[in-house]
Amino acid sequence: MNSSPQDTGSREHVLRACRENDVKFIRLWFTDILGMLKSVAITVEELEHALDDGISFDGASIEGFARSDETDMVLAPDPATFRLLPWRPREQAVARMFCDVREPSGEPFAGDPRWVLKRTLARAAEAGYTFYVSPEIEFFYFRDSEGTEALDDGGYFDLTPLDGGTDLRRETVLTLEEMGIPVALSHHEAAPSQHEIDLRHTDALTMADSVMTYRLVVKEVALQHGVYATFMPKPLQGENGSGMHLQVSLFRGEENAFFEQQDELRLSNVARCYMAGLLRHAPEMMVVTNQWVNSYKRLIPGFEAPTYATWSPKNHGDLVRVPEHRPGAELSTRVEYRVPDAACNPYLALAVVLAAGLEGIEHEYPLAAAVERDVRGFTPEELEQRGLRLLPNSLGEAVAALDQSDFMRDVLGEHVVRSLLENKRQEWSTYRSQITQFELDSYLSVL
Repeated sequence: MNSSPQDTGSREHVLRACRENDVKFIRLWFTDILGMLKSVAITVEELEHALDDGISFDGASIEGFARSDETDMVLAPDPATFRLLPWRPREQAVARMFCDVREPSGEPFAGDPRWVLKRTLARAAEAGYTFYVSPEIEFFYFRDSEGTEALDDGGYFDLTPLDGGTDLRRETVLTLEEMGIPVALSHHEAAPSQHEIDLRHTDALTMADSVMTYRLVVKEVALQHGVYATFMPKPLQGENGSGMHLQVSLFRGEENAFFEQQDELRLSNVARCYMAGLLRHAPEMMVVTNQWVNSYKRLIPGFEAPTYATWSPKNHGDLVRVPEHRPGAELSTRVEYRVPDAACNPYLALAVVLAAGLEGIEHEYPLAAAVERDVRGFTPEELEQRGLRLLPNSLGEAVAALDQSDFMRDVLGEHVVRSLLENKRQEWSTYRSQITQFELDSYLSVL
């Protein structure tokens, strides 16, 4: 797996950066099928070999990768993702690179989430589009990982002393920017000890790598301050959960393909068809965008989380929202997809969000009328008349929707779909067998 001429410059940049920054260790990062970050460290003496030939590993030991009879895999470092890890020592420093996973033959591995996203981005490029993403990523700080003791009782946009995470957020933002990840804003969120840091928009592959880095940085900074950060979607009963709202747009060169001056909402037909694709395919995508049993505790009415496949320009409880257009800001025209949470695999999530939109564009899906009032006020007859579909409200329902989806098999590939179904069926079966405290409190003394 020799390096090609076009990446020689990046390769030489990595080698030079290691010399100039006294780098001793390089962590090679990749993700399993669930988006869990995996890593192997090599010394700088092995770097040239890794860049030229990759590093072999046992794929059968990684969730969703290989069966026991096809274990050999190869990590191919991406030189463009080389970054120093600021929280590690400056002497004998540590850097990281994201890797693509390949077969020993050099072919991309069908179960590599990064490859799934790359393949979908190539499909968009063939149609003339570049996919840009800006995520709003929410999380909680707790005293430790053993419970949910909050650091504060603050609410949305609260400032000190109610906001106990101000310094943690500040250090996190500085660390992200030191790693070349631009931050748009940060603030306290609605629930106690809940926070949000938004990343500035960039291309989807860079953003998926950045989300993986973001999650680690948030946790590393928290640990350095003796607290625990979690991206668990719904850790506190009766409070808002944590989502990862995606602000997305398609560009043709320098032109925003979502913008249309003559439209009331300044949305082009491309944007409307893209939205229609999201609305149609959302239920079958939710094993990817909301992959845990706990994800569905967030997706209930009353907590600014979507429960129906609806859209509007204003309601924060809809699946798709259109942020208000600002005159002179045509390049920022975008749509917001509100169902994902940050505990997903970002490579797979961005792949399906893009693919669903492309389906809408290619097949010219019609966009239903916007929902201008709370969907909870609709009668069953109104819901049926308007064709408003309820999103899966449990992991079990999401698994069933994925199992019936030809669209998802086309986007993710049979290997990834099969692995997700096996893993999530097991999780759902294990969860359903649990006897909860709620059941004991409600039934034991009366039944």
